[in-house]
Amino acid sequence: MDSLHTKEILQAVAGGEMTVDQALERLRLEPFQDLGFAKVDHHRALRQGAAEVIYGAGKTPEQMIGILTAMRDHGQETVLITRLSQAAADEISAVHPLTYHPMGRVGIAGALPEPDSIGTIVVATGGTSDMPVAEEAALTAEALGNRVLRLYDVGVAGIHRILSHTQELMEARVVISVAGMEGALTSVIGGLVRCPVIGVPTSVGYGAAFGGVAALLSMLNSCASGVSVVNIDNGFGAGFLASRINHMEGKKE
Repeated sequence: MDSLHTKEILQAVAGGEMTVDQALERLRLEPFQDLGFAKVDHHRALRQGAAEVIYGAGKTPEQMIGILTAMRDHGQETVLITRLSQAAADEISAVHPLTYHPMGRVGIAGALPEPDSIGTIVVATGGTSDMPVAEEAALTAEALGNRVLRLYDVGVAGIHRILSHTQELMEARVVISVAGMEGALTSVIGGLVRCPVIGVPTSVGYGAAFGGVAALLSMLNSCASGVSVVNIDNGFGAGFLASRINHMEGKKE
């Protein structure tokens, strides 16, 4: 939406021709910016509380630069790019300052915002091999304005490791449990805490792990209450959902 159209809506409100709620609804439904290869949704933050995120896999550096340029030109201060390669990050950095996090394959244009959420999101992994997915989740949550505590390599093969962090887990507002193999960590955490637990099955494991399907089914069949599950290796989805939960106000008495 161009600035002229925005001005017309604001003038209509000022002249009493449109209510504030009507204007807000119009702004929420305004069209996207068509770049030919992408339709950039500049009003997603207004509708959903968080701006559009660039999914880097399958996009060329030139396409990502075009989308990023459009978003920055429209005032988006922090832009998250997921599934980004080092080579593509180098090309983008020549045009837009970008911080690249190779472990999670995440690029962040602009500075991370100050946390404005209610509590802390804990991201825990079964093993070191699960860290790439966990970092995608953690960085996504941080880019959306959350405080994040990382607890890595605390799987059930040495269950005393996760039990030594019981206090941090119980103080969390959301826990993201990232695990491959049989995915048992999520049920263990689910049985310890009263906050929502988001399970993230990873594709880590030997043959019968079926690329994460075994962990996915284990988490879906968890006997612990309050556990939800995202797709295999979907750290972004877990970080985004955790952020939404962490930004929700409590019920008023």
